[in-house]
Amino acid sequence: MGLLTIGAFAQAAGLTPKALRLYDQLGLLPPAAVDPESGYRLYDPAQLPLARLVAQLRRIGMPLAEIRIICGLEPAAAAEAITAYWQQVSADTAARARLATILVDHLSEGGATMSQANPTVAVRYATGCDTGIVRDSNEDAAYASERLLAVADGMRGPGGAAASAAAIDALKPLELTDAPAADLLTMLAGAVTDADRTVRGLATGDHQPVTTLTALLRSGSQLALVHIGDTRAYLLRDGELSLLTQDHTWVQAQVDQGRLDRDQAAAHPQRAVLVRALGAGPQVEADLALRTALPGDRYLLCSDGLCAVVDRADLHSTLGAATDPERTVRELIGLAQAAGAPDNVACVIADIVAV
Repeated sequence: MGLLTIGAFAQAAGLTPKALRLYDQLGLLPPAAVDPESGYRLYDPAQLPLARLVAQLRRIGMPLAEIRIICGLEPAAAAEAITAYWQQVSADTAARARLATILVDHLSEGGATMSQANPTVAVRYATGCDTGIVRDSNEDAAYASERLLAVADGMRGPGGAAASAAAIDALKPLELTDAPAADLLTMLAGAVTDADRTVRGLATGDHQPVTTLTALLRSGSQLALVHIGDTRAYLLRDGELSLLTQDHTWVQAQVDQGRLDRDQAAAHPQRAVLVRALGAGPQVEADLALRTALPGDRYLLCSDGLCAVVDRADLHSTLGAATDPERTVRELIGLAQAAGAPDNVACVIADIVAV
């Protein structure tokens, strides 16, 4: 069979002539020949399998840059790359579905006025990190500003410190965006995907560091919460202390399934084994929620180096004392040290105040 015109080739491949011209310009699918007089592109029938692959990859929404890479791989490697791409698409779709559900719930409860700012609310904050008594290095990270509060707990060797820092660094650009509250969750979901990609890029050989991440992003009186791992967020409101996050640990999963009670979980030797973290598993899956901050609220974000060794009653009484954020941070770290501080400690205190 001789060469095919661009129209005939496009029809056989399931593409359009316009798409073929674009792919030629990008070097993805150049023609076998170009007529020197008319300039018409001509294609070899042997190019049809590649053209059909490109068409199918475009139908699943794959960007051209990734298609170019896949077309250069052996079939087995290409299959693995397509599988990885579709897993990420599925994760992103699931994240958007959760965002949609959260926003629908929020609006259904009367939160339709999700405006950019409530100028009568501000944040006073402090952070603290401590290596602890047993560890000889610190892999925790804490950060606070008017817009962003975050803690991360890195692990798996020396890469843990870089992983926790990278996770928080991925969120910092969000401080500079002037986005309405309704967009906060979407922004955080995208930033967490970027953070996961960065943490995975820290792998050396067979060593893959991982990190937890718990953060609050503020727009006016709206707070968007993102959480993955076993770092925690607490809220003290009107004297009542509430845990806003759920640990993504193997032990917590056993508690949820009724296989362990809380006392057994607290003493279980695998209580720190994570089932979700940045850099772990085939895809990132973070919890997202939207909250309204009220004057008088006090938020605590911390690593398990604090909450695993200091009981809830002591956390409650310390947070409830009329002390400023800096002193409260020092007192919380002191409680962890008094309990033996077997792990690094990181915490953030943020007070919501009326201006």
